Amino acid sequence: MMRSLWTAASGMTSQQLNVDNISNNLANVNTVGYKKSRVEFKSLLYETMQKAGVDENGAGRPVSIQIGYGVRPIATVKDYSMGNIEVTNNPLDIAIDGEGFFAVQGPNEEIMYTRDGSFKVSVVDDETMLVTSDGYPVLSIDEEPIYFDPEVKISDLIIGEDGIISYVDEDGETVEIAQLAVVQFPNRAGLEDVGRNLVRQTAASGQPVYEADGDVTKPSRLIQGSLEASNVQVVEEMVKLIVAQRAYEINSKAIQTSDDMLAQANQLKR
Repeated sequence: MMRSLWTAASGMTSQQLNVDNISNNLANVNTVGYKKSRVEFKSLLYETMQKAGVDENGAGRPVSIQIGYGVRPIATVKDYSMGNIEVTNNPLDIAIDGEGFFAVQGPNEEIMYTRDGSFKVSVVDDETMLVTSDGYPVLSIDEEPIYFDPEVKISDLIIGEDGIISYVDEDGETVEIAQLAVVQFPNRAGLEDVGRNLVRQTAASGQPVYEADGDVTKPSRLIQGSLEASNVQVVEEMVKLIVAQRAYEINSKAIQTSDDMLAQANQLKR
C-alpha cells in the first residue's frame, strides 16, 4: 500500500506537468509561428517479486510477478506541422511555407532562429534596419543585419519566394538589397526554446543548413504579406486537458484508497 501511494503520486505529478504543457499551448493559440508541444512519459523501475522460469521438464512459472513504481515525464516534443497562412497585406510580414527558420541576431549577438515573420523597421545611424518585434536584427545569408536606404518606401519592398529583398527605383530598374537567411536543421525537435518566439541550436539539433547554398532537398517558400498562425487546435487541446484531468483525479483516488486501507490495517490491532 505504501508503494501505491508513491506510484499514484508520480502519476499526479506527471499529469500536472501535462496540464501545464497543454495550458501553454492554449495560451499561445494566437502566437505567430508558435508550434504546439506534447509531453512524453515512460514507466519507472519494476520490482520483480517472482521471476518466470521453466525447467527441462516443463515445470515452473511461465510468467513473472512484477510491480511498477509509477511514471515519469521524459521529454516535451514540438510538433512542427504547418499552421494556417493568414493574409495581412503588410509588406514586412513574411510566412515560411516549408521547414525553414529565419535567422536573427539575439541577445549578446548570438544567432537565433524563428518562424515568426512579423518584421518591423528601425532607424539606426540614418539607415533603416529590418528587425523583429523585439528589435533584434534580421540577418541576411551573410549573417549580417539587413540595412536599406530610409528613402525606400516600405510599400515598395519586394520579397521574393527565395528571400531576396528588392525594390524598383525611379528609373524602373530592380535594385536588390539583400537576401534573407533561411535555414533548416537536421533535427528540429532538438532545438531549444528560449522564449520570444526564438529557438537556438543545440548539439541535438545539428548545425543550421542555409537554403541559399542549395544543400536542402526541399527548400522553403517565402510568402510576403502573410503570416503563419499557431498550429494549436483548441478542440484537440481541450480533449487532452479533460483526459489529463481525469487521470489526475484517478491517481488522487488511488492515494485516498491506499490511505483508507492503511487506516483499516492499523485498526486491526485494536
